[in-house]
Amino acid sequence: MIYRKLSEQEICRQLFAGFQRRQVVTNCWRKQDGQWQIQAAPFIDQWSEEDYSFLVSCLKNTVQTGGVVFGAFLSETLKGFASVESRPLGKARDYLDLSSLHVSAELRGRGTGRELFARAADWARERGAKKLYISAHSAVETQAFYKALGCVEAEEYNPEHVEQEPFDCQMEFVL
Repeated sequence: MIYRKLSEQEICRQLFAGFQRRQVVTNCWRKQDGQWQIQAAPFIDQWSEEDYSFLVSCLKNTVQTGGVVFGAFLSETLKGFASVESRPLGKARDYLDLSSLHVSAELRGRGTGRELFARAADWARERGAKKLYISAHSAVETQAFYKALGCVEAEEYNPEHVEQEPFDCQMEFVL
């Protein structure tokens, strides 16, 4: 696997031609009465063309505004990516936002996500951040991934993320 930063010019729909965003979700973490619980919430998360168009515009904006997008390539085909925004979050402005981290379905569980996360964390640390902020999918498997990396529930929730994705688990990673 080859890992590298992506330029704004590279980020287009064609970049994702060999990327499979499909996740079969059975159980999710939900906060109920202040306690996290696993609940049945079956669905299939698969991106539409509209979702890819939105993703491309978001990733381009990340690079345009001073953030970073890392890609993981297998035989010159994108198989994973992570993005970090440049605008600090939080009352103390000590968080940088890990705005995306996705690995193509057929390569999950092989260390690609872990490597992308490490590169994102290093980039944020080099820019003086104290923590990464993660608005993470609530699927049990996704939460297990982030917890295995040392992520915990965020001390401070970002209201914009909560409003956009009310079922996401708001997490942080101390750098």
